[in-house]
Amino acid sequence: MAEINLKRVDEIIEGYKGEEGVLIQLLLDIQNEFNWISPEAIARISEQMRIPKSQIYRIASFYKAMSLKPVGRHIIHVCMGTACQVRGAPKILDRIEENLKIKEGETTSDMRFSLKRVNCLGCCAMGPVILVDGTYHGKITSAMVESILGQYE
Repeated sequence: MAEINLKRVDEIIEGYKGEEGVLIQLLLDIQNEFNWISPEAIARISEQMRIPKSQIYRIASFYKAMSLKPVGRHIIHVCMGTACQVRGAPKILDRIEENLKIKEGETTSDMRFSLKRVNCLGCCAMGPVILVDGTYHGKITSAMVESILGQYE
């Protein structure tokens, strides 16, 4: 399980003390710092900001940009929209799963990669498309997967 530096969590919280309506941004900052929002971080936020844990969990589980379980340093999104599907996205997903030895929704044991399936990335003309850490890779084939993943080692 990924370690959380509670001193750093406290520093992030300190930047929001006394402000109203900052929970989402605070959670995003925690997410950006650690790649997930741990139960320990939620307990600290609840205690220091006087916000019920249930409210924090509700917000953190609602937004896709937040994760309540550790994710890898590199997040791979595989587009499964219609345009990508008909151009071979399922084969791309299979190849990534085979290469990383994980299934969609999982994270590699070394915490390097997390793999997610998405309904559409909004760039149908480039299909099939994967998005890695905000970088789009379009018109890819299963033969290109290893080379693309190698860029993130």
